[in-house]
Amino acid sequence: MALKIAVLATVIAAAHAIAVGYPAPAYPAYRPALGAYPAVAKVAAPYVGDYDPNPQYSYSYAVADAVTGDNKSQQESRSGDVVTGSYSLIEPDGTQRVVEYTADPVNGFNAVVHRQPLGAKVIAPVAKIAAPLAYPRLAGPHPLYG
Repeated sequence: MALKIAVLATVIAAAHAIAVGYPAPAYPAYRPALGAYPAVAKVAAPYVGDYDPNPQYSYSYAVADAVTGDNKSQQESRSGDVVTGSYSLIEPDGTQRVVEYTADPVNGFNAVVHRQPLGAKVIAPVAKIAAPLAYPRLAGPHPLYG
């Protein structure tokens, strides 16, 4: 008997919910209605408006900072799929490292490293730091550590 009452109460509650109705959610539906999209997607042609069959660029820069001792440079150029360039920097031991590189689709990336001694050793400036303060040790054992 209790099962019949529970089923009847469920049916009445469902009928009441259908009759009264609930308001539509305030946010848009998550999924579009069926049939909103075509069954077969169209494949777009690749965009060729800005395609450059022979891209070219060239750039270079150099830094020579006497305060920090930073001394480096780089240059690179590209013609089609071939990139060539080099960069150099001063190592902490006073030698200059020069790296010359090329990259192309056939040989990949290749680099040659040269080390050249310089006339004078370059030393980076050292910041002066004050000596730490000495705190006197208090007499007796530490209250937490004994």
